[in-house]
Amino acid sequence: MLSVRAPPRAFSPSPPWRRRGRLDGFAAPRCVSAAPPVTTLETATARPAGVSFPILVNGCTGKMGVSVAEAATSRGLHLVPVSFSSRENLDKTIQIGDTDIEIYGPSAREDVLSSVIDEFPDVVVVDYTAPDSVNSNAELYCKLGVPFVMGTTGGDQQLLYKSVQDSKNYALISPQMGKQVVAFLAAMETIAEQFPGAFSGYRLEVLESHQAGKLDTSGTAKAVIACFEKLGAVFDMDRMVKIRDPEQQLYMVGVPEEHIDGHAFHLYHLTSPDDSVSFEFQHNVCGRSIYAEGSVDAAIFLYKKVQSMDPKRIYNMIDVLQEGDMR
Repeated sequence: MLSVRAPPRAFSPSPPWRRRGRLDGFAAPRCVSAAPPVTTLETATARPAGVSFPILVNGCTGKMGVSVAEAATSRGLHLVPVSFSSRENLDKTIQIGDTDIEIYGPSAREDVLSSVIDEFPDVVVVDYTAPDSVNSNAELYCKLGVPFVMGTTGGDQQLLYKSVQDSKNYALISPQMGKQVVAFLAAMETIAEQFPGAFSGYRLEVLESHQAGKLDTSGTAKAVIACFEKLGAVFDMDRMVKIRDPEQQLYMVGVPEEHIDGHAFHLYHLTSPDDSVSFEFQHNVCGRSIYAEGSVDAAIFLYKKVQSMDPKRIYNMIDVLQEGDMR
């Protein structure tokens, strides 16, 4: 939602979360709970023929990893029955569709992944683990030469890119996997490049709300903030409103109760230096399907690049979007 308001009589330039007990301006979308996609004989025969390859989803102990695995199987990809955990001796199996995924601890990662590569040489890994595992996981993928999609945010990003560059491995790295949100980010980057300083002196305030399990600050929010700063807006990262408390999310932000454990709400509020004009940008996501489908699109894109021996080795979701091969 984008709104620009001339100052009415009772105009207040502060964002809605500053001026109300409930975030009335933070409009929640009408979200409908959806069951995981189920592949039937009818849908399988109706699906157009496409690529099929082995995919390993690292992070099947988490809800995002499970969502990606379900999306992969519904798209006809072969789900490798292996995933990893940060905990040792987990001794756990997770069922995704007809596949039993065996979970291995950190000490078994390299041996198990090497065996997977021997059995499935065309495998692509999709990583949705934890922020503190980003770099160690990427280093292992690069050491073994397995292409990977890094959906986990956090870690040392410079080191992440260096690991891929030094190993000449194939990787797709993006803090955001939802294609519509990626398109919004691309538009913001274009505006920032073409009209630097357009919001010079404007004050920026940002609110982001995610499920309590998301430990790091929203990578999407950081990317949008960087664009507004190029446009001249003033922002102090320490003043970002980051909400992880379910009660606040329900009663202040307006997140639907069924999506408290899986949502991504963002609001950006800009105010002119003289407080006479304000802009608001808002994007709200309920559930995980937008990210799961985007992650599978990314894996398919990366698989095709590996098979064609594309000289470029590091990609992002903008590359996928520009390819035009997304559902």
